[in-house]
Amino acid sequence: MELPKLYRCTLNRRYKRFLADISFEDGSQATAHCANTGAMTGCWEPGAPAEVSYSENPKRKLKWSLERVEMDGSWVGVNTSRTNAIIAEGIRQGSISGLSRDKELKREPAVPVEGFGKSRLDILLTGSQEPDIYIEVKNATLLGKDNRTILFPDAVTERGKKHLEILQGIVQMGHRGVLLFALNHQRGEAFAPASHIDPAYCEQLTTARASGVEVLVAMLKHSPSGISVGANWGWESEAGPSPRKRRSLQNCEEQGGTQRLVK
Repeated sequence: MELPKLYRCTLNRRYKRFLADISFEDGSQATAHCANTGAMTGCWEPGAPAEVSYSENPKRKLKWSLERVEMDGSWVGVNTSRTNAIIAEGIRQGSISGLSRDKELKREPAVPVEGFGKSRLDILLTGSQEPDIYIEVKNATLLGKDNRTILFPDAVTERGKKHLEILQGIVQMGHRGVLLFALNHQRGEAFAPASHIDPAYCEQLTTARASGVEVLVAMLKHSPSGISVGANWGWESEAGPSPRKRRSLQNCEEQGGTQRLVK
């Protein structure tokens, strides 16, 4: 997906969750909107190079948006409002194994599961004789101590647990429920649940998988002007690599509950 025109800057401070103070090469400064509700642990530090986009929308109070941050020479995508569009584009292009490009794609569908009010998931694939596919996308950026495994979540997430429960209900209704972790850190080549941060979420993830919820992992590729879907695979904890045919993935090796791309 092509991003809006990007401007290089320095990230000086991120605060109040949605605000980021930035400075440009000419010495001017601004406050950018940070569309990220997570802790952003390891995704920024004072003085880190970053890129922002600019909006001409007169209704916006903050014209600048923080798009990505460069950490140790690697891009980290921190604008979580972009991730769903990137994944949707990957599905339409047939780039994600197991998610048909031939189905009609709908964004932010209401969920048909009783007890969850007006809750919505991220993507619905529908319109064929096969079961509908409800997809929840998670932008994962927390780099593990091994500098190659991306962890999720980066903070305790009750909302994430609710999404897992909804996906379980989707499966019980005869549809497919898919949780897709988008690895939006360029050092990431593996995924693992962050059980040391939110053990309750990770336990719920195990329960959801046992009930039939599918878990996919997709690496996101950063280019000078955009972000796209790269290698992707089915994730299966200690059970071993998914037998589903992988696209853009040659080998997947399991190590201690994580799976990594073997280059």
